[in-house]
Amino acid sequence: MIEYSGKQILVAGGAGFIGSHLIDALAREQPAGICVVDNLFLGREENLGAARAVFPELAFHRLDATDGAALRALLRRRRIEMVFNLATKALGHSFADPLDAFHVNVAIAGHLLEALRSGEIARLVHFSSSEAYGTALQVPMSESHPLRPNTAYAAGKAAADLMIRAYQESFDMRVLTLRPFNNYGPRQNAGLYAGVVPLTMNRIIRGEPPVICGSGAQTRDFSFVRDTARLAVELGKHDELDGAVVNLGSGSEIAIRDLVEKICLVSRYAGEVRNTPPRPGDVLRHCADVSVLRQVLGLIPLSPLEQGLAETWEWYRAHP
Repeated sequence: MIEYSGKQILVAGGAGFIGSHLIDALAREQPAGICVVDNLFLGREENLGAARAVFPELAFHRLDATDGAALRALLRRRRIEMVFNLATKALGHSFADPLDAFHVNVAIAGHLLEALRSGEIARLVHFSSSEAYGTALQVPMSESHPLRPNTAYAAGKAAADLMIRAYQESFDMRVLTLRPFNNYGPRQNAGLYAGVVPLTMNRIIRGEPPVICGSGAQTRDFSFVRDTARLAVELGKHDELDGAVVNLGSGSEIAIRDLVEKICLVSRYAGEVRNTPPRPGDVLRHCADVSVLRQVLGLIPLSPLEQGLAETWEWYRAHP
């Protein structure tokens, strides 16, 4: 088991949605230092306010992690021992600039693998994505599910995962890969490339009807973001998982039309719901097999979807 106390930790993409909640959880572990790297493509430095209240020494660097020379210089200068990599560009960026959406995932993982191989850091916890699986061939989806990405973003995630596996086979390096399924909660980007939860909630706040793309029968496995952050921090302590891939999800699925209905209930919206054509590259079904997660951490209580949606609704009402 690894203890975070006494360690210098860097979080790439730490000012983003999941990254900032991960830093909140890490700050409570009281490491020697926390260094945040983010280019603020979608992240916001104010997302770090809660962590700074607990850990005032937190250091923020506005830096593009695809700049390998600058990233590795920072790793050496700060004497970083462990990296959590959440740096990416949103799935929706695949349709604006597919090559960049692919490249950013591969480039950052490659720079960190080279830093690990050269001894500049000792351990990497890499965040992949359930999008790398594509539409479920079998449910629930285990870590051995084939990688069949539908978008350039997902292809970049899958390619980074394969590169990590190749480095581990060749160099026996210490990397844990986490594959989170769909996250929701406070601080999720509600602007460019926003997900279904913030999009729907903000439409209602603006007095507009919610929108369902396609039939709404497509399913997702939703996790409250603080649960994901807490599980990631706990899994990061288990060095026996080096070389492994672990799904982060709830183990249950919900159709998008049913999710929108639940959002309407928590927001007390009773108006119309519009349908639009299906999104290109949309996966049809996702549900995580969380057997490995439970074997390692046991039956950890997770936030009920209705409770998490209610808290998220109140957050967006307070942060229009």
